[in-house]
Amino acid sequence: MQLPVTPAADWITSRAALEQWLAALPADAALDLDTEFMRRNTFYPQLALLQLGWDKRYALVDPLAFEIGDALRPLLGNGQSLTVMHSGSEDLEALAPLLPGGPARLFDTQIAAAFVGMGLGISYRALVAELVGAELDKGETRSDWMQRPLTDSQRAYATLDVVYLEPVHEQLAARLEQRGRTAWHAEDCERLKRRACVREGDPQPQENFRGAAEWHPAQQARLRRILLWRDVTARQQDRPRPWLLEDAQAMNLAQLPPQTAGELDERTRGQRALRSPQRAELFALLQQPVTEPDIAATAPIPGTPQGEAKKALAAMKDAVDRTAQEMDLPPGLLCPRKVLETYVVTRDWPEFLEGWRREHLHDRLTGLLPG
Repeated sequence: MQLPVTPAADWITSRAALEQWLAALPADAALDLDTEFMRRNTFYPQLALLQLGWDKRYALVDPLAFEIGDALRPLLGNGQSLTVMHSGSEDLEALAPLLPGGPARLFDTQIAAAFVGMGLGISYRALVAELVGAELDKGETRSDWMQRPLTDSQRAYATLDVVYLEPVHEQLAARLEQRGRTAWHAEDCERLKRRACVREGDPQPQENFRGAAEWHPAQQARLRRILLWRDVTARQQDRPRPWLLEDAQAMNLAQLPPQTAGELDERTRGQRALRSPQRAELFALLQQPVTEPDIAATAPIPGTPQGEAKKALAAMKDAVDRTAQEMDLPPGLLCPRKVLETYVVTRDWPEFLEGWRREHLHDRLTGLLPG
């Protein structure tokens, strides 16, 4: 295993310099891209560094020095260009304020690796070792990327994160073509892009709280009301949701609303972002009665499959495993277990299984639904 030599990278701190660097790229360039961001004390990821690579030219762009979005959008938003990333969901989220719709075309190397038989969720380091034979140092993974100036070690680490995207992309694209899965990969990359770039909250966040599946509909509606308030407030304050309310606290308040403001204070003591104005808002919210329209607007929380549904889930899981083996795909890529659990309870065909997955799974799974 060879140790990589870090090539030189331009340090870019102005729009003019970034535009000049990008001007050398053709309209159909495959641009290698990575980011460094921080998300310790905020709701939204804080973009700290943008790494770019093309044709053995590299740039480290400082988004703290200038507004980089205007310079990026003409190329990345161009339908002819391709943006190459590895496991890009969080990077796309960090870039969303600058590229609201994401790059026009995305090639995610982690997704591609899963389609060509290299396993689900392979790390960039493992992928580079396997395809290029280079060993990457991950010593700066938890660095403070907001500090300036960056250390030489940080710059080298950040540069190497895009140096090998080009050969990795080339090999994976060839393997996808050989297996006839280029279109499937592109479809999953579009799905990833849409999910990562959504800036609005989940309108039915209570669906993820399966521990409340057996609650009375009014309690589920109150839980939804609390979770929606938490999400909106966290976004407004740019603070992590648990700083306002932990999940367990949200469930407790939904089941047993406090009778007084003092009781709410006692039950939420120690929450860092729950200041007096937010406590007053939350208390007022909890005092509002749950109405029939509230209940009607609340999607029922899917429970854990029981009885015949549990047997059907096992049969579906076997069907997915057999299909995945026939297709030489990881079962989790074809259909995660959580998707099956929701389907067998709700009986609503999952959006996740639309597209190329529907052709291979629809008839097999629908026939296994409990009567």
